[in-house]
Amino acid sequence: MSSIKTITLATIYENQGLKEDALKIYQDILELQPDNQEAHLGVIRLSTNSTSTLANPQWLEVFAQLANPAQNKKFQEWLLQWN
Repeated sequence: MSSIKTITLATIYENQGLKEDALKIYQDILELQPDNQEAHLGVIRLSTNSTSTLANPQWLEVFAQLANPAQNKKFQEWLLQWN
């Protein structure tokens, strides 16, 4: 039985800690839909070592300052520019 590979399934796997399975789904989605931003961000998120980034006190301070939804949205839009 084969599963349907969707962003939703990849997100569920990622949230459950099944990062390799989630990464594979994101990559498979990108093969079929190269412009899929959610899959692209999933690959980036799972392909980087987030613990070393978050361990940096400067980054913790930056993320802590994104207290309200407007700041968070503006930051996400800025990140997508570099994608």
